[in-house]
Amino acid sequence: MTPERVDVSTAPAGSERILTPDAIGFLEGLHREFEGDRIALLAARAERRSRLAAGESFDFLTATASGRDEDWRVGSVPGDLQDRRVEITGPTDPKMLINALNSGARCFMADFEDANSPTWENMIGGQANLVDAVARTLTHSQADGRTYELNDELATLIVRPRGWHLVEKHLSVDGAPISGSLFDFGLYLFHNAAALEAIGSGPYFYLPKLEGHLEARLWSRVLVSAEDALGLARGTIKVTVLVETLPAAFEMDEILFELRDHIVGLNAGRWDYIFSAIKSFPERPEFVLPDRNDVRMTVPFMHAYTELIVKTCHRRGAHAMGGMSALIPSRRDAEANAAALAGVRADKRREAGQGFDGTWVAHPDLVPVATEEFDLVLGERPNQVERLRDEVQSSAAELLNVGATPGEVTDAGLRNNVSVGILYIASWLRGNGAAAINSLMEDAATAEIARSQIWQWIRHGTTLAEGELVDADLVRKVIGEEVARIKDGVSPDELNGSRIDEATSIFEGLVLEPELSEFLTLPAYELLD
Repeated sequence: MTPERVDVSTAPAGSERILTPDAIGFLEGLHREFEGDRIALLAARAERRSRLAAGESFDFLTATASGRDEDWRVGSVPGDLQDRRVEITGPTDPKMLINALNSGARCFMADFEDANSPTWENMIGGQANLVDAVARTLTHSQADGRTYELNDELATLIVRPRGWHLVEKHLSVDGAPISGSLFDFGLYLFHNAAALEAIGSGPYFYLPKLEGHLEARLWSRVLVSAEDALGLARGTIKVTVLVETLPAAFEMDEILFELRDHIVGLNAGRWDYIFSAIKSFPERPEFVLPDRNDVRMTVPFMHAYTELIVKTCHRRGAHAMGGMSALIPSRRDAEANAAALAGVRADKRREAGQGFDGTWVAHPDLVPVATEEFDLVLGERPNQVERLRDEVQSSAAELLNVGATPGEVTDAGLRNNVSVGILYIASWLRGNGAAAINSLMEDAATAEIARSQIWQWIRHGTTLAEGELVDADLVRKVIGEEVARIKDGVSPDELNGSRIDEATSIFEGLVLEPELSEFLTLPAYELLD
């Protein structure tokens, strides 16, 4: 029999306070208890993809229909999560943490997932920064002399671990890498639960990429086990689940029920949801989408999804959180900036009017804009959970009505997808998972849309509005032209560390492969330190 062992890669300087023997022991316990179930659920995902490819479709579950008809509510919501009208999101580097916590947003989601490149340094350094943020000792100094410190009033901290499909290759148990979900969740909880309770808060998490209630059930078991291991009262850990996959949209009630002792809300993860719509039915022509910029929250399938989130959450006493505004305000072009901010304002006005209790932004300058729109609806109320939206009747057909999305596939849209996809992957390979590209904060989810759309357009022989057929030859030509444009004017020294060529190879392989890969971060992770 192979002896039991835990292997940890050489970690960055200062990691000894994070990777303590007790913390590693806690992670090992989570791995041994839940790894088998995680693997089984990932296998179930693959089986469902095979059934969908064979012609099956989504519908609401018949086995749980009686539970959807019953009256039940989720558990209590802590005081510092009652008002979430504006949340800001971003990675866990010290400058971002300080600026986000100081931003005036009600909450900050510190992201180990889509806005993060999971280098070993980022994962350990991010955990250390969170410990310091909770202790209110976090500071940051730059080479230009600027320093950053935490204010007296801070946003409530929420942490997003990686999804069930990702692993942390730098820590293995008996030769198998630990789940990225359990690694991120476990370290933050182990080091901060007591300190958070001492300041009147708690360990709060966003749970990403769930595809149904059985995956939520696994998380529920993890939460209970972790609470027991650390001596925390049941329900101390609170979570919000991102509804960012098409399968999860059909199991919102069931997800809330499985996590009812710990869950406080659902979030409309709009970018991943669009990617999931493509990925769920890659072979069906009726799921071909136009340019990304045309897939707005008001198109039929996205509108049905957001309406159902609000109705489902409020019926169960949970908060409904709106989607991301990824705009990075420009200080150079006042006219363009004003037009972009008007679009953000309209988006937040729509969400507040639908009944959402809060929303997401990616930049501190958007916090006042979003807050103003939610203030107009909420006033002094912390939320609008009492607004039940009984009139909403989002059917399976409406949730799947992707083909009704108006818009065209254009040369500009194809080129934007190519440049965004390559620039983002290059940034991710350099260790930066939140990349400012064309005045938008791009992350892994938007890069997934870019590469999956091109794959979809090739597969279905889509014709551009300008008349050209989207095929492998055209895409190779556009990739060559866009890479040349990216490199034009860049110094040789800058190009040396840009990783543009590696990113181009990854991107081209993904868009031209015969079968659509599940996640771009899976092959790219092999190239990270």
